[in-house]
Amino acid sequence: MRMSHLFAKTLRHAPAEADTPNHQLMLRAGLAQQLAAGVYSYLPIGWRVMRKIEQIIREEMDRAGGQEVMMPAIQPAEMWAESGRLETMRDVLVRFRDRRERDFVLGPTHEEVVVDLFKRQVQSYRDMPLLVYQIQTKFRDEARPRGGLMRTREFTMKDAYSFDTDWDALDANYQAARAAYTRIFDRCGVPTVPVLADSGAIGGKDSEEFMYLTEVGEDMILLCGTCGYAANEEKADHKKRELPAEEPLPLEEVATPGQKTIDDLVAFLGVPHEKTLKAVFYEAQGEPVFVAIRGDLEVNEAKLRNALKATGLALLDDAGVRKHGLIAGSASPVGLKGVKVVADDSALRSPNLVAGANKPDVHYRNVNYGRDWTADVVADISLARAGDRCPRCGGTLETKRGMEMGHVFKLGTVYTERLQAQFSDEAGELRPAVMGCYGIGVGRVFAGAIEANHDERGIIWPPEIAPYDVHLTALGFDKTGVRESAEQVYQQLQDAGLAVLYDDREDLSAGVKFNDADLLGMPLRVTVSPRSIEAGGAELKRRAEKDARVVPLAEAARAARAMLGGGAT
Repeated sequence: MRMSHLFAKTLRHAPAEADTPNHQLMLRAGLAQQLAAGVYSYLPIGWRVMRKIEQIIREEMDRAGGQEVMMPAIQPAEMWAESGRLETMRDVLVRFRDRRERDFVLGPTHEEVVVDLFKRQVQSYRDMPLLVYQIQTKFRDEARPRGGLMRTREFTMKDAYSFDTDWDALDANYQAARAAYTRIFDRCGVPTVPVLADSGAIGGKDSEEFMYLTEVGEDMILLCGTCGYAANEEKADHKKRELPAEEPLPLEEVATPGQKTIDDLVAFLGVPHEKTLKAVFYEAQGEPVFVAIRGDLEVNEAKLRNALKATGLALLDDAGVRKHGLIAGSASPVGLKGVKVVADDSALRSPNLVAGANKPDVHYRNVNYGRDWTADVVADISLARAGDRCPRCGGTLETKRGMEMGHVFKLGTVYTERLQAQFSDEAGELRPAVMGCYGIGVGRVFAGAIEANHDERGIIWPPEIAPYDVHLTALGFDKTGVRESAEQVYQQLQDAGLAVLYDDREDLSAGVKFNDADLLGMPLRVTVSPRSIEAGGAELKRRAEKDARVVPLAEAARAARAMLGGGAT
């Protein structure tokens, strides 16, 4: 490809809206262009990268036993109503009606559709195990698209689905897909860590995310350096401090004028945070929820949402608290009626706590679970934080930020039961198939590869996804022999099976051309100039190295292939 014909322009400076290195470099290098918030066009060089990532995904999914299919983006809304997700995913679904007033959605994922395919194609246990996948455009009406390709409203996803006869068989498919993911991300140059994750609106039993750890990531990860435990903040557990056993003391009112927060209360009464019972107010499905948690802990809203089996959850402000007859600053579950109470399990094992008395400026001492109050729901709803103890080994947890590259789920029978996708087992009895689901955001891998492979000058593409093997730069076209020599090298490189981006633009300085070569980040730069010809031929330099070497023009292609380890097209 000649850069004089290239349908894209590089930029000296990144647009103001780009706030991460991968987003800035993507726009500066002319790889993609924003059309609307969360909606991008891929330009020629960027699309070559996307196609290479997709090819790696295909190779590894095929190796794992997958079969590629293509399912429609337009899906009847009644399928989503039947699965229950028309409600649980309503905030992100892109919906429309056709000319006959029939309701449809643009697919954000394809569990419902693939289950329908299974029902029509599979009758017997002999047809399983089964693993199918597709690489297709998805649509989600994200409230806050951000981070370039990291959170968009239209995106390319590889989504795969497995069907098995039982949980043991599912585990084999799950592990095969998990191993394929490791190979995919390694080949794309994005180092990832599998972490335990919340299944969210997809549902199911267990799930893991593959995270690239980086300070620009939007997810918080809890890690244990002792045993290797790793979990997304939404899912992470921790060992909570156990308080010494005490005999329950009599309930006692105490005046606490002006003390509205746990910190205020701790300072005023001289008690530690872990000896207080904190009240946090939420609204779920339009109803108030009173959350009781020990004062040294914070609420994990993902865990709370799961405990309530709620599709939506909102923290109440002071006006919302008053609307439901609660008293912010002095509230407690003691004597509370007509409001659902959710308790963190730490509160049950902590004796003689300080809690609100449900009267302004008054608190109770010596509040004990079972005697003074009970909860409608008891669960672990606490947020793990840096410095907490690892739930597995007791080591110290640390936090790091991460970018999600892929997500794998053990769905079980949640969809096959709802949508009645059954098979005949060896005894001739009908049973629901056991499912797995496996997703990779192709654009996220694209962005992650840039984030993981760049320097102050630009991108350094991993060889397997580099849009071109060689960036050929010609300098000094007005000098005798340069044009002819550059064209000769261009043809030789292509004849050798290498993909070449040829900077044949005239009237540009060497500095501009070299800056563009560094910005675009091909693995190898080959320069033909009066200086290189005088030195003996063409100059070859790897993008990630400082030193260059000069080889005879006739040897340029052979030397380039050797430096690239064979090259690719």
